[in-house]
Amino acid sequence: MRIIFMGTPDFAVPALRALVDAGHDIVAVYSQPPRPAGRGKKLRPSAVHKAAEELGIEVRTPASLKSDEEKAAFAALEADVAVVAAYGLILNQAILDAPKRGCLNIHASLLPRWRGAAPVQRAILAGDPATGITIMQMERGLDTGPMLTLAATLSEGKTAGALTDELADMGASLICDTLDALDTLVPNIQDDTDATYADKITKAEARIDFSQTAEEVERAIRAFNPMPGAFFEFDGERFKILAADFVEASGEPGSVVDDTLTIACGEDAIRPTLVQRAGKAAMDTADLLRGFSIPVGTRL
Repeated sequence: MRIIFMGTPDFAVPALRALVDAGHDIVAVYSQPPRPAGRGKKLRPSAVHKAAEELGIEVRTPASLKSDEEKAAFAALEADVAVVAAYGLILNQAILDAPKRGCLNIHASLLPRWRGAAPVQRAILAGDPATGITIMQMERGLDTGPMLTLAATLSEGKTAGALTDELADMGASLICDTLDALDTLVPNIQDDTDATYADKITKAEARIDFSQTAEEVERAIRAFNPMPGAFFEFDGERFKILAADFVEASGEPGSVVDDTLTIACGEDAIRPTLVQRAGKAAMDTADLLRGFSIPVGTRL
């Protein structure tokens, strides 16, 4: 098939490579424009942009698809289908209608649950035992289009980073299977009454609320790993908790209850196992405590 691929972050790269490996003709890749990054704030192309260049595919990085010029340039590609994976720009109706078979979205949830920007993190925060990938025919609504195929995986115990990587590989496989079977698939209309929305994660959410149960706090630690990182502050410094265990202990929420940095929550407690000080590498909690004291009784 003649395919326009539209994606930006690492999540989308396996799908792009899988489509190329499957022998599809990727006529162009659309990705968000390069952004300033690093200490020098040099413009850095997206993960998809870099992968497409490595594959020798034309890359287009418009800041918007609203102009008549952009709509015409998109339509001129005469694609059979557009495959969209975490592209990050709204597709107007002219763009949605341009490919002969429309636009297919690789969405990282089992729709209609967790429509929106942060489905992986929201699934973990909610304690969903499973999540997955949905290949959806796109329409103007936010992740509301008819579903073509789904694949599920367990989410319990996984960080957002690990789960996202797993879902990226699942999405790559599923989009190829979906395209192979496209002529025989019957679209499944979503039930809007079952829909939930995955709002974008804010940095403020990453500050750990120890008044929550230990189970909820541990979910937040996994949901915000690697970004933005669940954190507490002590002595004017920010500490990210990247992994933690449940502990049966009690105390005032947020208080350190022993010399292994066990922290009381609204119910039970957590014991961080992997932490990161601001500007430093992640380390085991035991290694942190050998050179840095957070006394028993401290309120975090």
